[in-house]
Amino acid sequence: MGERAEHVRRWLERAEHDLRTAETMLDVPDPPVDVACFHAQQCVEKCLKAFLSAANVDAPRTHDLVRLLDMCVDRDARLDALRDTARALADYAVTTRYPDEWRDIPIDEGRDAAERARAAIALVRPLVLPAEK
Repeated sequence: MGERAEHVRRWLERAEHDLRTAETMLDVPDPPVDVACFHAQQCVEKCLKAFLSAANVDAPRTHDLVRLLDMCVDRDARLDALRDTARALADYAVTTRYPDEWRDIPIDEGRDAAERARAAIALVRPLVLPAEK
């Protein structure tokens, strides 16, 4: 595996770790939904950065999902399917970290965030890591 492919693989592996964390947090008693939503956002962010890396673009150090998505869509319009996801999860990068912006997030919203993150991996993975033969 080449260096670029390995870098992409590592981004996706970390995205999957964030997804697993989000899903696990939603299944515990009195779930920390804010933490799950943060990890769902991080999962999508890392998927987009994996795509950019596969396209030989250095991803900016930003948590702005819409900005990252715009960069991805410039290279592959299929990723525009993540537009609603980018908008829905964008605020979790910041609002879940600071107590002055914190709010109680309903469990259904957390589950939706995790489902969106899972769908992002499912869309991006085959675009950046074609099946091995």
